[in-house]
Amino acid sequence: MTEKADGAKPRPFPRELSVGEVAARAGVAVSALHFYEREGLIQSRRSRGNQRRYPREILRRVAVIKIAQRTGIPLASIKQALATLPDGRTPTADDWRKLSEGWHAELDERIRALTQLRDSLTGCIGCGCLSVRDCPLRNPHDALASEGPGARLLER
Repeated sequence: MTEKADGAKPRPFPRELSVGEVAARAGVAVSALHFYEREGLIQSRRSRGNQRRYPREILRRVAVIKIAQRTGIPLASIKQALATLPDGRTPTADDWRKLSEGWHAELDERIRALTQLRDSLTGCIGCGCLSVRDCPLRNPHDALASEGPGARLLER
């Protein structure tokens, strides 16, 4: 450790971070960290005062979770992918490459479904609620109601 210009020694990085420090550094709410922990995506240890303490590496794990969520990957898929890491360790760049490759098919399907939805928005969305004049043609006598709720034609 080198001394600062004023002669004081710089403070070393703490090995562990509090939940507030992780939230501030990762750009997420404390409640999100609590949720991730409840869902088994991250882990903390408890201090003698029963406060959560996280290793610094948790910041990378939270970043991976946030990026995966932003792309629309469900938390269950994120959890499953992170569980493939040995000893639940923090993902490396190589790990991230493998995890993201595993999500390609899921993302391609989501893109296909969103494209279909976008292209259908100007007409009937499947249940007829936005195109009264088309309803008798696409869903006469509300026949699709027997198939269940939602936009039934879109889900085919």
